[in-house]
Amino acid sequence: MTSPASPLASFHPLIQAWWQRRFALDPGASAGTARGAAATTAEFAPPTPAQADGWEAIRAGHDTLIAAPTGSGKTLAAFLHSIDALTREAMDNGGLPDEVRVVYVSPLKALSADIHRNLAEPRREMREIAQELGLPPVHLTAAVRSGDTPASERAAMLRKPPHILVTTPESLYLLLTAERSRAMLRTATTVIVDEIHAVIESRRGPHLALSLERLDHVAGRRLQRIGLSATQKPIEEVASFLVGVDRDVSLADGGARTGTAPGQSADALIDRSDAAGPAGERGAQNVRARPVVIVDRGHVRELDIALELPPSPLEAVMSGEVWQEVYDRIAALANEHRTTLVFVNTRRLAERAARALSERLGGEAVTAHHGSLAKEVRLDAEERLKNGTLRVLVATASLELGIDIGHVDLVVQLGSPHRIASFLQRVGRSGHTVTGTPKGRLVPLSRDDLVECTALLAAVRAGELDRIIMPAAPIDVLAQQIAAEVAAEEWNEDALYALYTRAWPYRTLSRERFAETVQMIARGFSTQRGRRGALIHYDPVSRALRARRATRILALTSGGAIPEVSDYRVVLEPEGVVIGSVNEDFAVESMAGDVFQLGNTSWRVLQIQQGTMRVADAEGAPPNIPFWFGEAPARSDELSAAVATLRAEVAARLGDAPGDPGRRAEVAAWLVEACQVPESAAEQLVLYLGDALRVLGALPTHHTLVLERFFDDGGGMQLLLHAPFGSRVNRAWGLALRKKFCQSFNFELQAVATEEGVLLS
Repeated sequence: MTSPASPLASFHPLIQAWWQRRFALDPGASAGTARGAAATTAEFAPPTPAQADGWEAIRAGHDTLIAAPTGSGKTLAAFLHSIDALTREAMDNGGLPDEVRVVYVSPLKALSADIHRNLAEPRREMREIAQELGLPPVHLTAAVRSGDTPASERAAMLRKPPHILVTTPESLYLLLTAERSRAMLRTATTVIVDEIHAVIESRRGPHLALSLERLDHVAGRRLQRIGLSATQKPIEEVASFLVGVDRDVSLADGGARTGTAPGQSADALIDRSDAAGPAGERGAQNVRARPVVIVDRGHVRELDIALELPPSPLEAVMSGEVWQEVYDRIAALANEHRTTLVFVNTRRLAERAARALSERLGGEAVTAHHGSLAKEVRLDAEERLKNGTLRVLVATASLELGIDIGHVDLVVQLGSPHRIASFLQRVGRSGHTVTGTPKGRLVPLSRDDLVECTALLAAVRAGELDRIIMPAAPIDVLAQQIAAEVAAEEWNEDALYALYTRAWPYRTLSRERFAETVQMIARGFSTQRGRRGALIHYDPVSRALRARRATRILALTSGGAIPEVSDYRVVLEPEGVVIGSVNEDFAVESMAGDVFQLGNTSWRVLQIQQGTMRVADAEGAPPNIPFWFGEAPARSDELSAAVATLRAEVAARLGDAPGDPGRRAEVAAWLVEACQVPESAAEQLVLYLGDALRVLGALPTHHTLVLERFFDDGGGMQLLLHAPFGSRVNRAWGLALRKKFCQSFNFELQAVATEEGVLLS
């Protein structure tokens, strides 16, 4: 059916026929192809390079990390070989036992549910094609297990395990801890970790790494691990995180290879068995990652990206009139496209922008999507966008990853997302096909935001990417996983230490540190009535670890690394339907009769109870916008460096005449050409930075810091440190300066940090 040289040639004829029908270039020829007629490569789209290289590595049994731009078919590359293997087994044995074979892990519940839905159609199509080809039917089952899964479906999953289990890192931890679900995982052979970059920088990363080692132990063998991501740097570190540590071989020397640029030959299949890990706590003991093949097709693809500015000049804070101009421009862009996805950085702005756009485009054409909306509300918004009844969807990072929301023509980003990878992921939601071109428009919201957005576009065009910073051996996560594993079975302390230090984040954990953690959860804490809170029993003679009576239930109810939030559920009366949630402070400050907006709909508060806010439809009454508290993402070091570089270049070109109109015009013309920004954006940027250079004497960069002292209206002295290092660095710097001033001069200061500096007052 396919050429022997085709990457599809090694697949079962049923899989080949399905591919030719699903990706037929001539729809009229697809039926004949499905019935086994000869086909040339011109009749159907060939696999992408990432898919072809990925299949070669996966088929050889290697752990594999696939890095490729959004829309390049990474998920299908990971799944298709497993589906092929299950199909062959079913054909050879007359069916498949009810056993879990593939575990798919994604960082978002919504992404897990989306993958489950997208697996249903190919399985149905394969059954139809098998019938047409006269082959026995293949019944592949798949199920999703996440926090949104109803109890009835969880119970059914235990009675009849699916062949493909779709889950999240937190639910995988629960499955490994509960007795019956732990037994269900013993037959697994493959684990797929999607959007791996989304968990690796938080405590969820080490938590997942320990769960993967536990999964290997439960299965009694080393599972094949497949990782997927579109944005990852350094790729060698991500690959090491995926596969963990090889303790059996000592490292003589090692080196890290660089990734393969897009368009190079299939030499992108690189063995990672020679990559060294840092020494860390273990001192002289060297560790290295297990062998892994990296399929690196890069993160760069052709993009249609540009700045969009309102007609009025930007200020330090955007006025209400300028906001109206921004919304007018977004509405105009939406009218020029079939579907538009608007990304914002906060849930409050998502609700506010959705309401403003609804006034311009109609309430049925616009809605909001964020994590404080109920699952049903989010799914309804996604389906409406997919089937074309919704023209504009305003979303936070809840839609940033690879969720299938159908064809999106345009992505608009309101304000800088503060990370290069986030911008690439969000723009990649449009043109999300192998041949599509993502189209994005970036709307700066202030003068400093204009500088950052200009630097962001320049960094994207230069192929820059944020560097991943992985938490090193967090002890709170380790203690949680020790208690969970001991709750499942009795362990020897040395054996559990050997298991957990195979996880890459814990590769340098010392034996003494591990023993201290075991002692902490075995002894609990001291109170006036004795010791309390012990989670496990520890035998110092045999070093045996055993669970206490309540250990398992505590591990199951208190697991995970996502911070707990005290939100109030919003319940619609009299139906009793959960709409979403609001922050506790907003709920406490509200009163019966207040009207607020959630999900682009107005609700009237009926009653506020402990943990629950009961509401009724306000029938379009003007609402307040609720607020939520959360830690905003800090600007990445790479984007901060791009901002500093842009400032330094503008300062150098302005020279000693920052106020000269001719010099400013020359710099503006350079910005238009070099950074590909509109002329109005270049003029505003040069005006802002030129005035700052004239007043301060220098522009703050990574090599030049500026201290500015001024007095407020009350006569209080303010000290401003201009430092474009991003709020992650500046917050720590502000706390240190505040403490130093207190120790040196014996008086208290207040410190406020932003992306651009630190204010001491």
